Amino acid sequence: MLRFLADENFNNQIIRGVLRRNPNVNIVRVQDVELTGADDPTVLAWAAQQERIVLTHDVATMTNFAYERLAAGLLMPGLFEISRRVPVRQAIEEILLLDECSLEGEWEGQVQFLPLR
Repeated sequence: MLRFLADENFNNQIIRGVLRRNPNVNIVRVQDVELTGADDPTVLAWAAQQERIVLTHDVATMTNFAYERLAAGLLMPGLFEISRRVPVRQAIEEILLLDECSLEGEWEGQVQFLPLR
């Protein structure tokens, strides 16, 4: 089972839909862990410490900071960037599929864009 951290501006409809379909998915929001207003490097560092894959819509900056962590040799459990143009239902399905079919540590050091192609 994967562990997720949803970025501060991540669509809450997606989170609610994931948890409605499978309440056992381990997903927390930045707001739930007292990181509201934290910058991207802080969010990524917290996610790494907690071994959580970050879910974000922020392709402009979050992905760059993730690559910087990797270049510096720092832990980065994974980052999934989901375009805001992806329908909510499809985003829910993608996250559920990832959670069900992924092995622990499989996404370590990777930045992926959903939907996976």
